[in-house]
Amino acid sequence: MERTEEPGQFDHVAFAAKKIARLKLRHLERVPLGTPYTEVVARVATVMETLERIGRCQLLADATGVGRPVVELLKQARMKCELWPVTITGGDTERQEGGSFRVPKRDLIIGLQVNLSAGELEIANGTEWGPALLREMAAMKVRMRGSREQFGASQVGEHDDLVQAVSLACWGVRKMHRRVAGDVGHWIRDGGGALF
Repeated sequence: MERTEEPGQFDHVAFAAKKIARLKLRHLERVPLGTPYTEVVARVATVMETLERIGRCQLLADATGVGRPVVELLKQARMKCELWPVTITGGDTERQEGGSFRVPKRDLIIGLQVNLSAGELEIANGTEWGPALLREMAAMKVRMRGSREQFGASQVGEHDDLVQAVSLACWGVRKMHRRVAGDVGHWIRDGGGALF
C-alpha cells in the first residue's frame, strides 16, 4: 500500500491548497494454505527487499493466534523494514504494548469502508487478486454476538483474509502518517510510505 498526497481545492481560510490523501494498493498476494511458515517468511522477505530499495517501508504482520510464530520468524529474518506486529481483537480499544499493537477488527473493517466510500483507496489495474478482494468485500457481514459485533465472511468456508490484509495495511498507513507527521522532511523525501 502506498500513500500519496495530491493538491485539492484552495482553502481561503488557511490560504493553501487542501491535501487529498490517496491510498494505492500496488500488490496483493494470497499465499496458498498449507505453505510452511519458513516459505511464507522467505516470500515476504523477497517482496520487502524490493520495497526497501525504493524507499521507506513498514511491514505489518497479523500476530493473532497462529500469526505469532510467523512474527517471530519475520523478526529473525532481520529485514531492513520496520516490523509492526498487530494482534486483531474483538475489543473496542486500540492499544500499543511495547513494539506491538492490539487493534479491534471493527476499527480495521470500518476504516477500510471509510477509505472506500471517500474514494481514497485505489486498487491497481491488473492486480491478480483484485477480483477476489472485491468478492470478499462484497461478502463481508456484521453479526451481533450478544453485545459484540463480529465482522467476517457471510458464509462458512468463505475467505476474508484479503480484506483483513488490506484493512490492516490501510490502518497501518494512517497510523504511520500520524506518527511521522512531525517528520515532514523524511516523509516527503521518501514520497510516502509503502506497507504490506
